[in-house]
Amino acid sequence: MEQETKRTLRNYGICIGIELLIAFLVIWSKGFFTDSAAVNLQILGDAFFVAGILMTLFAGLMFVSGEGALIGVQYVFRHVFLTFIPMGRARYERYADYRERKMEKLKKENNSHVIVTGLIFLFIGITLTVIWYKAFYNV
Repeated sequence: MEQETKRTLRNYGICIGIELLIAFLVIWSKGFFTDSAAVNLQILGDAFFVAGILMTLFAGLMFVSGEGALIGVQYVFRHVFLTFIPMGRARYERYADYRERKMEKLKKENNSHVIVTGLIFLFIGITLTVIWYKAFYNV
């Protein structure tokens, strides 16, 4: 296999493993095997939904960060930190120069594996919730 394919499969495996861990922790915290089939289906839907939404939100945060939207926040925190260091203001840098330097360092990586696995888990969670609603929910 090519090196790129191995790296892609590894990234998908890591994302799926993290999401399965999150889903397992949700299942474990709600006591999966102690209730009826209806409650167990609801717990499974919740677990997949939580794992999917967390990973999807993380993918969004990675996208926003990769576009340079958080550079201003980094700049502010850096200058607040330098204020408390003796002679820290001597290393003052204008925001335009700081942003230009940081934008050069940003690497455009393909992080599609995070959003794809997050959306798959989110879809599974929504599907299980709809099944639970149609089969067991009595108004």
